Amino acid sequence: MILYDHTGKAVRLPDERLNHFLYRVVYAGLQDRLQETLREPDLVIQSNWDEQVTLSYRHYSGTRIGDKWLCIVVKHEGEDAFVLTAYPTDRIKEGTLIWKKM
Repeated sequence: MILYDHTGKAVRLPDERLNHFLYRVVYAGLQDRLQETLREPDLVIQSNWDEQVTLSYRHYSGTRIGDKWLCIVVKHEGEDAFVLTAYPTDRIKEGTLIWKKM
């Protein structure tokens, strides 16, 4: 499956990665929000531990498990980008802010 980020860049979502994290986002009722979060995030953070990794966050109110941020973790290797994981969270990880919704 191909998704698109906030810059319009194609991001691969391999089936094995989808299966790896799907239960987390289904539990929160956020499975239909993956593309929306990647395409229209509230903010994008560059990882402190891997400069090739970005974390796209979008806040959702009233999920099955309360108000949560959906985080989509993407690895960028040259022209290739692919989803490593996605998960609902209460807080934003530390890193360098590279984009914020106005």
